[in-house]
Amino acid sequence: MVEPSEWRAPIEAAGLAVRMEEGMQAATLRYFEPGGAFAAAVRQATGAALPQALEAAQSADGELTLAWRSPTETLLLTPSAERLAQLEARLASAPDGCLVNLSGGLEVLRVTGERLAELLSRLGGTASVPRPGEARRSRLADVPVLALSVRPGEALLLVDRAYAEHLMGWIRETLLDFEGA
Repeated sequence: MVEPSEWRAPIEAAGLAVRMEEGMQAATLRYFEPGGAFAAAVRQATGAALPQALEAAQSADGELTLAWRSPTETLLLTPSAERLAQLEARLASAPDGCLVNLSGGLEVLRVTGERLAELLSRLGGTASVPRPGEARRSRLADVPVLALSVRPGEALLLVDRAYAEHLMGWIRETLLDFEGA
């Protein structure tokens, strides 16, 4: 049994590793037109275009991830608070869109291992499993989650901070079930 204060502890079981991405910065990019002036400003500031529906992509340096969230919203992730602040400043005057810092409201879990698809399917169904280069919104452990993958065998799970402990608890219990099988 995990003590309530230890729910953030990494999990390694059944060929999978799950850990909280401490310090990951998150923002949402909201815009009216995916091909409009704000999208052009994002491309100029990041060097990357907004992703198409259900896509996720990482910058060449691995320091920036963009993931489709809806037709007028893209999620941006970076481990660098400085880089997010720079982007926020550059995009502040861009027309037709805005950047909203979500870093305090979202938690990011990194899941790696061969049984990744099996874990996500068990928590939410096969529609919850992103292929590399894909982002999927679904419900895992009955909470809304954006699952994205930029490389094989790895997924990032973005969950509202209020539900992160619940999701980690379900993952722990599911992995115990995997080990017992």
